[in-house]
Amino acid sequence: MMVVLAFLLFALMLTTVHPQETEETITYTQCTDGYEWDPVMQRCKDIDECEIVLDACKGGMKCVNHYGGYLCLPRTAQIIVNNGQQEAASESTSNRNGNPIIRRTPPDIQPGSHIQCAAGYQAGDHNVCQDIDECAAGTHNCRSDQLCLNLRGSFVCQCIPGYQKRGDQCIDVDECVLPPFCHHRCVNLPGSYYCQCNSGFQLAADNHTCADINECEVGNECREDEMCSNYHGGYRCYPRNPCQEPYILASENRCVCPVTNPLCRDLSYSIVHKYMSIRSDRSVPSDIFQIQATTIFPNTINTFRIKSGNDNGDFFLRQTSSVSAMLVLVKPLSGPREHIIDLEMLTVNSMNYRSSSVLRLTLIVGPYSF
Repeated sequence: MMVVLAFLLFALMLTTVHPQETEETITYTQCTDGYEWDPVMQRCKDIDECEIVLDACKGGMKCVNHYGGYLCLPRTAQIIVNNGQQEAASESTSNRNGNPIIRRTPPDIQPGSHIQCAAGYQAGDHNVCQDIDECAAGTHNCRSDQLCLNLRGSFVCQCIPGYQKRGDQCIDVDECVLPPFCHHRCVNLPGSYYCQCNSGFQLAADNHTCADINECEVGNECREDEMCSNYHGGYRCYPRNPCQEPYILASENRCVCPVTNPLCRDLSYSIVHKYMSIRSDRSVPSDIFQIQATTIFPNTINTFRIKSGNDNGDFFLRQTSSVSAMLVLVKPLSGPREHIIDLEMLTVNSMNYRSSSVLRLTLIVGPYSF
């Protein structure tokens, strides 16, 4: 007999639990805890837990059903029902747990009476408690600088974006003291912020990153006889003809000293002018510029050296092949600053003929490390 009862109870639990597992969306037939939908009356009705919960009350207590739940009371307790009448705790009927069943007359709400709802709820259609939307009704106590968010049976006051709650007040969030929102500078505003860029930069499309302005392309103040050289955060103007006596301009940025000129006897035959920029405080050691012979002669030996512009030992010239060398930055440089470095290539052939060529590198160190 016990096996049969256990089987029936297990089957009952399966049939009770299964529909809940298949429900995926909230419909109008769903009720709050302690109620179930009555398809005939088309409303939620109270569930008698004393009928369906096995051993709902322990220790000799009796189960007393009420709206949305049940109570465990001493068996001698008296119950005051809605009509003001006092009913004895014991009844002639009992459920399968052996606990008396307190029946109200009528079993649900008496005709003409109204259901008593908890705070935050009000009686609606079919005498069913419905949530009060305090935000829509305007019965909330949120401040003018706060947003009201309705909850089930209550509401909360939230701060608008850009503010955080402290007590019952909303305080501005200073985004500029948080992990870097902006590439260069951050300007805090009440409830917001914006980014600014240093001179020579402009704000990118993401409104956070700053991009260098190439003044040589978008506009500058260089004269016609000057050329523009851009660097991070600015630009500089240099003469289109950089040659100084006794050198003459042979091609763009290339000056030669004619062998027919007696003044050129102890000077380098050619000087090539180059311009480049680096960011301030660049990590070291760092390869920054390569010098290479443009013409290779047979039976010659090429050597490279820093002829001038390295008084502080900021650079080192590393020969990488018989015809090339790499300029290495060995000390960090802070800008804005300009360095002029002469890199010399000496060529000697088997007939003991010597020639010298210089690459004059103008290195612009920008004002920023970004």
